[in-house]
Amino acid sequence: MNLREHIDNNPMSAYQWTVVIIAAIMNLLDGFDVLALAFTATAIRGDLGLSGAELGYLFSAGLLGMAAGSLFLAPLADKIGRRPLLLISVTLSALGMLGSAYSASYGALGFWRLITGLGVGGILVGTNVLTSEYSSRKWRSLAISIYASGFGIGAVLGGMFAVVLQEEYSWHAVFLAGFILTAVCLIVLLIWLPESIDFLMTQQPRNAQIRLNKITKKMGLKGQWTLPEKVLASASKLPLTQLFNKNYRKSTALIWIAFFAIMFCYYFVSSWTPALLKEAGMTTEQSVSVGMMVSLGGTCGSLLYGLLASRWKAKQMLVQFTVLSAFSVIIFILSSSILWLAMLFGILVGGFMNGCISGLYTLNPSIYAANIRSTGVGWSIGVGRIGAILAPLAAGVLLDYGWDKQSLYIGVGFVLLIAAIALSLLRIKTTLVKC
Repeated sequence: MNLREHIDNNPMSAYQWTVVIIAAIMNLLDGFDVLALAFTATAIRGDLGLSGAELGYLFSAGLLGMAAGSLFLAPLADKIGRRPLLLISVTLSALGMLGSAYSASYGALGFWRLITGLGVGGILVGTNVLTSEYSSRKWRSLAISIYASGFGIGAVLGGMFAVVLQEEYSWHAVFLAGFILTAVCLIVLLIWLPESIDFLMTQQPRNAQIRLNKITKKMGLKGQWTLPEKVLASASKLPLTQLFNKNYRKSTALIWIAFFAIMFCYYFVSSWTPALLKEAGMTTEQSVSVGMMVSLGGTCGSLLYGLLASRWKAKQMLVQFTVLSAFSVIIFILSSSILWLAMLFGILVGGFMNGCISGLYTLNPSIYAANIRSTGVGWSIGVGRIGAILAPLAAGVLLDYGWDKQSLYIGVGFVLLIAAIALSLLRIKTTLVKC
């Protein structure tokens, strides 16, 4: 019997949806942990006497940590398992938040933000892969969209809590609250988080047969499922090098282009929109309101993509969302002189672009076989994080060279169209694990 095919083609059980919810909660906490610095930046700058450049480096430390976690920590999951990776990553994130809470200097805070980002980078990959592997083919896009929407929800809730905690205590309390919540999440994972079925079948660690049947029983699958014959990989073939063999090199190049382009555009829009709109004549309140509309649209867009991709092909929906993102970004900036139009198209921009991110998370795991899946997903997300880091810097350089905001957003539209072309050329060849 083919267990992978059975999971793909049958309704999802309550246990499988529980795994999705656990992943969404982890992503929610990631949204809080990553943006905790944004919530407390003003207070930290005043308390530690930081310059604007020093504050910028603190922001970059978290993003660099996330990129490093995706590139170098996530591949461990193909060797030790998805569950151990997530436990290690959540532990790092919790320690990073605790260290940040008690940091009394710029250097110490920067170090602990790097550790937090490292953990978050591993969590993003582990949860993405685990959600994909526990979902059926029909509901995979929706499941991943639910998981992906947790980040934005965590950011919104984190902002609300941060205001209260800072008024009542200090900026330290925001990071301490993040540590407590992440530590509670770690305890939940230790008790309830299962190992990946695909990992158990391909890598076959100790007691894999027993663990596999315990999981299938919780999923409501009757009978005893046996492990397939283990295929021994060559010791010289590292997971990273396999991403560029003849079976994967084209898909790897295309998904990397798409990830880099979409994450570059998303972080440009989310980072620069309030500031550029304020320079164009909006009040601070109006520019922040438009920025909030982008975030609000993001949460709705992730879920909308999941629902649509459950009815139609996920790749086709992703290409359409990417093209719509390109046109909505251009229309958004051309209509930004009218507040209500800017808010309306801000929602559309956030919705379509976050839908693109959910689509990337949906397609990415299906490109690679189970034995290199975490490596493939991790490096794709890592390349995307490099785009996220470069986006604000590139925009600043272009502004210094005399580009106006319309030219920048039109350029973003063209970059999104490049991503759409790359995605349209992508061919999905999922390798099924037979059992």
